[in-house]
Amino acid sequence: MHEQLKVYEEKMQKTMKSLDSDLAAIRAGRANPHILDRLTVDYYGVPTPIQQVANVSVPEARMIQIQPWEKSMLKEITKAIQTSDIGINPTNDGQVIRLVFPELTEDRRKELAKDVKKKGEQAKVAIRNIRRDGNDAFKKLKGTEVSEDAIKDMEDELQKVTDKYIKEVDKAVEAKTKEVMTV
Repeated sequence: MHEQLKVYEEKMQKTMKSLDSDLAAIRAGRANPHILDRLTVDYYGVPTPIQQVANVSVPEARMIQIQPWEKSMLKEITKAIQTSDIGINPTNDGQVIRLVFPELTEDRRKELAKDVKKKGEQAKVAIRNIRRDGNDAFKKLKGTEVSEDAIKDMEDELQKVTDKYIKEVDKAVEAKTKEVMTV
C-alpha cells in the first residue's frame, strides 16, 4: 500500500526542491553565487551554465567575482548578466567580472519578503493539490480488493506527509524572510 503514498511524497519533495532553488535565487543584500544558477552563456554553440565556464567566487560579503577560464567568454558572460533579471550591472576589467550588490533599501527588503511569502504560498498550494490528487486516487480504490479502513489509513498517512511538507515550506519561508530583512 505504501508504494502509492511514495509517489505523492516524491512529488511533494520535488515541490520543496523547486521552492528551495527559487528562494536561493532571491538575493538578500549579500552576494550569493546561486543567483547565477539559472544563467547560461553560449559556449561554442552550446548553452552552458556560467559555473562551467568560469570560476565564481565571493571575495567580499557583497561582491561576486567571475573569472572565465577563456578570455573570449568575458563578453558572453557580461551580456548574459545584463540581459538577465538579476538587476546588477557587471563591471569587467578585461580579466574578471565583478558584481557588486548594493545595500537593500527597507522598501526593497519588504518587497523581497512579500515575494518570498508568495513563493511559499505557491508551494503550499502545489503540495495541497498533490494531496488532493492522492486522495482522489485512493477514493477510486473503493469497491476493489482494498478495504475501506486501508483507504482511510492511506488518506491519514498522506495528510501526515502533507503536514510535514507544509511545515518545511513555512520553515524555509521564515528563514529566507529573516535573511532578507536582516540589515
